[in-house]
Amino acid sequence: MGWQKFAEQIGAMAHDLLNQSSVDETLVRITGSATELVAGCDAAGILVLSGPESVSLAPSESLVAELDQLQRELGQGPCFDAARRSTGERVFRIADFTEVEPRWPDFVPEALKRGVGSMMGFLLFTEDEDFGALNFYSRRAGAFTEESERAGVLLASHAAVALSAARTHAQMEHAVATRHQIGQAMGILMSRHNIPENEAFNRLRGYSQNNNVKLREVALLVCERGALPQR
Repeated sequence: MGWQKFAEQIGAMAHDLLNQSSVDETLVRITGSATELVAGCDAAGILVLSGPESVSLAPSESLVAELDQLQRELGQGPCFDAARRSTGERVFRIADFTEVEPRWPDFVPEALKRGVGSMMGFLLFTEDEDFGALNFYSRRAGAFTEESERAGVLLASHAAVALSAARTHAQMEHAVATRHQIGQAMGILMSRHNIPENEAFNRLRGYSQNNNVKLREVALLVCERGALPQR
């Protein structure tokens, strides 16, 4: 693919990513774009690590989720290694799974058995203990060239911006929903006990602090039961 054509396609994709209505749709569009735009890419997915936990997001096929699970079980692999060592590297590449790979001696032969020939990975974000990577897989050894890597870097850069925007939007929506629920719970307490707004909020907050329950969860209980739970 010529670079002019690629630039046009990635520009259209970047616009499309920002128009997705949810985080999940954004992720699916990202991994779909990977298989469309990166030469040699047969499958793609996003692996997110949060402390000791990990999750596979928007895998373009079941093989990707299986490989993420393999990394979890073995405790090794390109993404896990990057997260633990914090080397600052943003691109990871295994050119040929048929060759010995000293960095991931257990992961590579097991992935080879599942039909993987080569792999690339690109950091999407690192935040505190959270880490996300966009991973590309090919069933053919040596499928990813320097041109593939440059295309992957560009795609990952756009994907990181879109994913950040989608996550921020989701967090804002969640905050608005939480505020609305707390307002409903306050209204219920004000009506039930004939108390002012500040007293209703103080009762919610007091129950939250005394019982080590998040404020939004207390509000949900009040909305469901019509009153604060008995202590």
